[in-house]
Amino acid sequence: MTTSEKGSEHATPRPPDGDWLGTPYLRFTREGAFGVCTLDRPAARNAMTPAMYFGIRYAVRHVDADPDLAGLLITGAGDVFAPGGDLGGGDGTDNWLTFGSALGMDVTPFETLRQSVKPVVSAVNGLCQGGGLQIALCSDMAVVSDRATFRVPELFRGIADTYYSQMLTRLIGPVRTRDLMLTGRTLSAQEAYDWGMVARLVPHDELLGAAKEVLAQCCRTAPHARAVVKSSIDNYLGLFDRIGMQASYSSPEAMEGFRSFKERRSPDWVHPELRVDGRL
Repeated sequence: MTTSEKGSEHATPRPPDGDWLGTPYLRFTREGAFGVCTLDRPAARNAMTPAMYFGIRYAVRHVDADPDLAGLLITGAGDVFAPGGDLGGGDGTDNWLTFGSALGMDVTPFETLRQSVKPVVSAVNGLCQGGGLQIALCSDMAVVSDRATFRVPELFRGIADTYYSQMLTRLIGPVRTRDLMLTGRTLSAQEAYDWGMVARLVPHDELLGAAKEVLAQCCRTAPHARAVVKSSIDNYLGLFDRIGMQASYSSPEAMEGFRSFKERRSPDWVHPELRVDGRL
């Protein structure tokens, strides 16, 4: 197969196979001992399609099963890590999965990241929110650029994200979780580091080198003993209310949250005197 033929084949969405992650918006490369998964959808600011979510989930298992790879690094192209799911449902090019299945969390990678056999490090290069922040939090370590920003906007969309309320309360405490979730405000990289949401904060130009060094350090630890420690930490983070969260996806508030996002306006539950121009 020629290079042009291979490129043409990989431009067509299809289920993952080998180093192909199922979508042209994810790139999997091999860099020494590491697999590197790069989110690369600049036209949509790396908004996650269902196939992108599933591709990250597949990448974790792909690295776990490959004896030539010691760990996985996840990062984004440009100045965005990941803003979460594409509320437009994708652009039709990743149609081997439906957006509805993604909302049901059938394809999301969060649990797979928490259960990874080999170390996973997220190198957060810029804007990180929604499902993108969950990817960073569920990785073994998050190394972040000093340009990165963080946000949990789900309550603006009418979604009761109990995954966040459970995990963040464990990580940063209930007071800061309320601050982040109930206001939907943007958190700077320094604040995220000071709050204990992320492991390392580095100058932007040093991000990838620092993240690879952290990943190398993790990969030098004993695999079986490391798995026991990961299991202990996972038990501490605990379970979240899956049933309540799932029910919120089809609620009237979620429908209005989706419409208001698409129409770039405040949802109708906002008091008229508190509405703002543009989307929340």
